Amino acid sequence: DIVHLAWQANLTRVTSYMMAAEVSNQPYNFIGVSDAFHPLSHHQNNPDKFEKLILVQNYQTARMARFAERLKAIPDGNGNVLDNSIILFGSNMSNSDRHNNDPLPSVLIGKGGNIKGGQHLHYPQDTPHAQLLHTMLDRAGVHVDEFADSTGPFAEV
Repeated sequence: DIVHLAWQANLTRVTSYMMAAEVSNQPYNFIGVSDAFHPLSHHQNNPDKFEKLILVQNYQTARMARFAERLKAIPDGNGNVLDNSIILFGSNMSNSDRHNNDPLPSVLIGKGGNIKGGQHLHYPQDTPHAQLLHTMLDRAGVHVDEFADSTGPFAEV
């Protein structure tokens, strides 16, 4: 809500938001899950843990969808704030049970910088996540020759 209000008031259009520190041991009692995210993420294919993890991840995804819908309701230029935004929503792990971070599940939300949208893009194993970040910078008009281990921005996004 605070980030939405800051964007609505045009106080900022650049934010970073972490839903929960994964090792905080915060339970999710408010959605019926008394476990913390981190222990659930190490599910070891235990169906009970996996079901609870899905509930937590669905909750987090629904919060992001709500945020996007609220941005869509704010007029901005010839469209709305969501039209003019590039939002990265994702995780720092691909399979947290194995501490595997490749490929990272990521989604770009918004049409800012001529993001095409409506696509599911799959890149080869070990494609640096920095390429997605490099692409976001490029589409936002921040052109850099190098960014971390990126080999350049993606063309398809």
